[in-house]
Amino acid sequence: MKLLCAGRDIPEGQSRGLELDGRNLIAIRRDGQIYIYQNRCPHRGVALEWHEHQFLDPSASLIQCATHGALFLIESGECVAGPCEGQSLTAIACHEDQDGIWIISNDNA
Repeated sequence: MKLLCAGRDIPEGQSRGLELDGRNLIAIRRDGQIYIYQNRCPHRGVALEWHEHQFLDPSASLIQCATHGALFLIESGECVAGPCEGQSLTAIACHEDQDGIWIISNDNA
């Protein structure tokens, strides 16, 4: 496992862009749970954020791609609206404890 950040770095209902081992990631906390995805839209392979650390739609209930407005479920990464509907963001296995948020790495990643 590799430490990504402190738990307090991702407040409830917010998102943050992070980098670990050359991979651009998105971290989102919703209902106390942390979700981590690669920061890459499955439609065009572009980064998702509108501005630094801004990945969520105005209601903060969905991840939104700034390039073409695709909407993704926070809990699964599945695209529910837009040109990549039915595809998903790449989820990154993670674990949170008192020391922080950890990426559960595998040697092939």
